[in-house]
Amino acid sequence: MPRIDQLEALLAAEPQDTFLRYALAMEYDKAGRNDESLTAFAALLTDDPNYVAAYFMAGKLLARLGRGAEARDYLTRGIAVAAKVGDGKAQREMTEALGLVG
Repeated sequence: MPRIDQLEALLAAEPQDTFLRYALAMEYDKAGRNDESLTAFAALLTDDPNYVAAYFMAGKLLARLGRGAEARDYLTRGIAVAAKVGDGKAQREMTEALGLVG
């Protein structure tokens, strides 16, 4: 069974599992299913606005797609959340990524 199908099946049983939701968004990204990935990241962040990694990965995906303004928005919000929750490493990584967004 493909990884996306496995994650979707697991999420059917545990729809609010934030790690599974993040993993599915990442798998969509790997598969080139950009819109589904971005939708999954956005939904995850609506339900769990402190899930720092989702801001970073959504920002990186948007930057790869040439959607700089949206990438900057995700990264800027992610930096603020990382500072709030005390995740200095993620804060530094997103700050660096923000500087690279065109």
